[in-house]
Amino acid sequence: MAQQRETYDRGNGAAVLPVDRARGTVLLTRQFRFPAYVNDHPDGMLVEVAAGLLDEDDPETAIRREALEELGVRLGDLRHVTVAYMSPGSVTERVHCYVAEYSPADRVEVGGGLVGEGEDIEVLELPATEALAMIDDGRIVDGKTILLLQWAALHGLVVGQHGQS
Repeated sequence: MAQQRETYDRGNGAAVLPVDRARGTVLLTRQFRFPAYVNDHPDGMLVEVAAGLLDEDDPETAIRREALEELGVRLGDLRHVTVAYMSPGSVTERVHCYVAEYSPADRVEVGGGLVGEGEDIEVLELPATEALAMIDDGRIVDGKTILLLQWAALHGLVVGQHGQS
């Protein structure tokens, strides 16, 4: 029996969750995502970790670029978490996932994305406890963001809602 499959190759990507352990905060983005909007997300505004396509760069170079463009943060040491397929039934993309520590001194630019690329990104600095609660109540529905926040909680980099790390 013959089968037909559709595959979309958009390139690989990278994502990062910046964590300030001293203050118990994380840096996230909020931006409009048309595919989410047309698939019944009420306003299409998703809360996400900084992420982007590699664009011919290695994953670490790409995620440093994206963190600076989207969040205005210059990252130091990156901790590689995993490489994950987000939608392996149809999309070839693998996302290289990282966690990095940051402090207020590392926020060297405004962030917000590149206007020339049509990006209009709100930078969110949130208590890690609130970010984790946003998964539970449905305000965070992005797969890579859920993966990285839960990984950080399981590995003691952020404190959970009830004081557990």
